[in-house]
Formats: sequence, C-alpha cells, structure tokens
Amino acid sequence: MPTPIPTTTTQSASLYFREGNSDKEYHAAIEPRGDGFIVTFAYGRRGSTLTTGIKTTAPVSMAEATKVFDKLVASKVAKGYRPIANTNAPVYQQTGNEGADTGIRCQLLNPVDGTELERLLDDDRHCLQQKHDGRRLLVRKQGLRITGINRRGLETSIPGPIREAVAMVGHDLLIDGEAVGDTLHAFDLLELGCTDLRPTGYLDRYHGLLALCGDSLPGINVVATTVDPADKRRMFGNCRDTGCEGVVLKRMDAPFAPGRPNSGGPQLKHKFVETASFVVTGINAKRSVALGLYDGQKLLPAGNVTVPPNHAIPQLGTVVEVRYLYAHKQSGSIYQPVYLGPRADIPAGECVTDQLKYKPEGQ
Repeated sequence: MPTPIPTTTTQSASLYFREGNSDKEYHAAIEPRGDGFIVTFAYGRRGSTLTTGIKTTAPVSMAEATKVFDKLVASKVAKGYRPIANTNAPVYQQTGNEGADTGIRCQLLNPVDGTELERLLDDDRHCLQQKHDGRRLLVRKQGLRITGINRRGLETSIPGPIREAVAMVGHDLLIDGEAVGDTLHAFDLLELGCTDLRPTGYLDRYHGLLALCGDSLPGINVVATTVDPADKRRMFGNCRDTGCEGVVLKRMDAPFAPGRPNSGGPQLKHKFVETASFVVTGINAKRSVALGLYDGQKLLPAGNVTVPPNHAIPQLGTVVEVRYLYAHKQSGSIYQPVYLGPRADIPAGECVTDQLKYKPEGQ
C-alpha cells in the first residue's frame, strides 16, 4: 500500500530569477516522509509546468534535511535568485513514487488535415475542442491519496493548485487533461467512485466531468466543447486566429481506448503550428544543440536549435520539444526552430521522422 501523501510542509522557499530573456522560478521544501524528512524541489520557466525532483535519496533527520535545504537555497541565491514575496508553501509536493508505472495508459491522437478536416468540421458526430499547449496529466483520487500520471503512465508530481482542487471533490475519480502552469485543462472523466466510465461514449463522460468540476474549482478548467457544425467552425476560426496550438475532434459516441491507432481513430488533432519531439545528439557552441530523429533503427540528423537563456542546456540523449515552420525533405533539417523545453514524458523511440511536416514542393 503506497504511503499517503503528507499534507504538512515543515519549511519551504520560493525564489525567482529574471535577467534579459530569462524568467525562472525555483521552489524547495522540507517535507515529512515516514520517520524522517525529505528535501524536494521544483524549477522551470515562470508560468510553465515545472520540473520536479528530490534532493535526498532517502528520509533523513530534520538536522540533515535542514542542512541540505539551506545549502540548496544558498546556492540559488548566490546565482542571483531572489525570494518570491508572500509564498510559504511549495508549488509541488512529491510522493516519493515518481516514475513508478501506474498501469494507466493515455488515449493518443493522430493528426488530420485537408479534406478530412473539412468533413469532420461539418460532421455532427464529432465535437471540437481547443488543443492546449502543455503537458499531459491524468489525476487519480483514491480516498486521501492523489496521484499524478503522465502520458507514459508513470507517476508524476502535481502542481499544488491542481492537487488542492481535486482534493475538494467528494468522490474518487480519474480525470484526464493538459497541465499548463498551475491549471489542469480537463477534457475526460475515466473513473468516478467505483464506476469505470471508459466503456461509455465520450460526450457522456464529458458531461460527467462538467457536472463534477464545472466552473467551481480553481486549478481545474473544463475545456469548452462545441457540437453544432456552425459553432465548430466559429471555434476553429477563433483558435486559429488567436494563436492557439490547434484543435481536437472527438467522436461523441466513442468509448475510451488507450494507445494510438495506426491511423485515424475516434480522437484526432489538427495543429496550427508544427511541433515535434527530438533526441539531443550533440552540444554545440553558443547554447545550441544538435537534434536527431529515428528512421527505423537509424538516428538521422534533423538540424540544430538554440536553447534560450531561461532553459538549461539539455544533456545528450534528452528528448526535447521544438516548434518549427517546416522540414526540408532532402536534408531532414527543420526550418526556423524554436526550443520549447525537455519532454521527460516522451520516450526516445517516439522521436521519429514521421512526425515531420515537409516544405511543399515548388516553394
């Protein structure tokens, strides 16, 4: 039986660093764990979903935890970090089980474009939602225990406001969504109480989610959904014109099916900007890294990308997300790349050339 999540933080610090294009935050805390204490941390670009970890490999005494905590905070202050005013609680609270396989698997989407997109916009069997640009996050509540689950099915930490919102719900549940900063943009309800909702149609699951969360839970935003073809076209145009990442089209009577179909499927996505996941294959000068993609067993070069000052230089083998305009068919290199950050929730094997959208011929 997993240890219940502790609800008391003994000591914490929240810091920020702003210089030029760099705007970062760092949180550290001493938390009780078993008969001792652990030192946890969370860091990243302000407003993003943060990277988390634990400094102590096992619970230690309060004296040892305080020594580790003080050294950690002092090292950040020495680098120019300053305290965030009026913050006493950590943004993230660790469980100690991060990385454990929960057995839960996401439903993944295939892309759709062209004439098929036009057909789906007019098809009254599919609803439309905005695609939020964040990190996939499922949240399960079982009694007092609240567990975050990433797109690979591994346990992950949860931003404090999302955890607090889920704790307010009076039922056990499993919800699916996209975490952007401290907000979960929820779009599916897979379990409620002792009932597995996966076999029911999507629109029924969505209505259950809306009834459960609605607008009353800060930290959780139920994504807006349109059904009428005219409303879908209006939402589609608004998302495109306001710079959203894209839209998702879901067949309303479809049950939940984990994994990604080889093609098509009941849940499809259309992106207004091109993004892909790459493997870092080299560290270049001037904050640049080389990128690679798999074509079968071969890791092929896919160009380079500059890492902005508010991101750490990723290590070799790290999976990173990059936005780009298009890829060149002959070289495989991407054009106008923009570094978005590491993707610990995506395995290197999914970084394949099939992700790429190539420059149209004749342009």
